[in-house]
Amino acid sequence: MQEETSIFASQTQRSLPNASAVLALGIISIVGCCCYGLPGLVCAIVALILYAQDAKLYTANPELFTSSSYSNLRAGRICALVGLIPSILLVLFMIFIMITAGFGLLTNPQDYFKKI
Repeated sequence: MQEETSIFASQTQRSLPNASAVLALGIISIVGCCCYGLPGLVCAIVALILYAQDAKLYTANPELFTSSSYSNLRAGRICALVGLIPSILLVLFMIFIMITAGFGLLTNPQDYFKKI
């Protein structure tokens, strides 16, 4: 009787360990892309790393995990990708602005520091 209980306990499905975290970080990355892009970029990268780990777990033993947690994991990945693309574009744009404004200041400093 003891062995049947332990076998049944090992057969129960559980949720993926980072499915909720990936979903939350994916949603935060969409919101974070509006804050100069850097928070969205960091959250999206972390979410994609956690997604890769959990996707390996699920593909190795899909019968051990619930399908709803895998759905949350995939939704989190999609949200992370949606947040990653504008975050990258915004960070690149900010770097471009800093470089062009910086070179403008170095080439003509008298235009920026006129004496009154």
